[in-house]
Amino acid sequence: MKARKAHLVVMLALTVTLSAFGKAPQKSQTTMGQVKHITQKEFVNLIADYEKTRWEYKGTKPAIVDFYANWCGPCRALSPVLEQVAAEYKESIVVYKVDVDDEKELAAAFGIRSIPTLLFIPMKDNPQVVKGAMNKQELVKLVEKYLLK
Repeated sequence: MKARKAHLVVMLALTVTLSAFGKAPQKSQTTMGQVKHITQKEFVNLIADYEKTRWEYKGTKPAIVDFYANWCGPCRALSPVLEQVAAEYKESIVVYKVDVDDEKELAAAFGIRSIPTLLFIPMKDNPQVVKGAMNKQELVKLVEKYLLK
C-alpha cells in the first residue's frame, strides 16, 4: 500500500513538472507596461489595416510588435527582455506579440521569414523591421532611435 501511494505521488509530481515545462506561454490580455499578445483582428483594430496601400498607425503611443513562435529558442530568450523594456517604458510605448504559427497571414503580409522579428512603429514615420534576438541594451538603443526620437 505504501509503495502504491509513493508511486502515485511520484507520478503526480512528474505530471505537474512536465505540464509546467511543456506549456506554451499563456496569451493574456495585459495592462499598461506589459506585453500584449494579439491576433490578426486585434492588429487591424489596434495598430493598422496592413492591407491598405498607405500605412496609417492607429495607436496612441509608439509600439513594438514581436513576431515570434513558442518553439523558437531566440524568441524565448527575447521575451523577458521585451517584458523589461515594456515595464520600463510603460508611459511611452506599447509592446505587442504576434504568434506566427497562429497568425500566418499577418506574418506573411509583413514578409516574416525569420523569427524573432521586431516591428518598431513610431507615431508618424513608417515602421522599421529588425530581425533577431538582442539583449536589453541593444533593444533600448533601438527604442530610443526608432520610437522616442
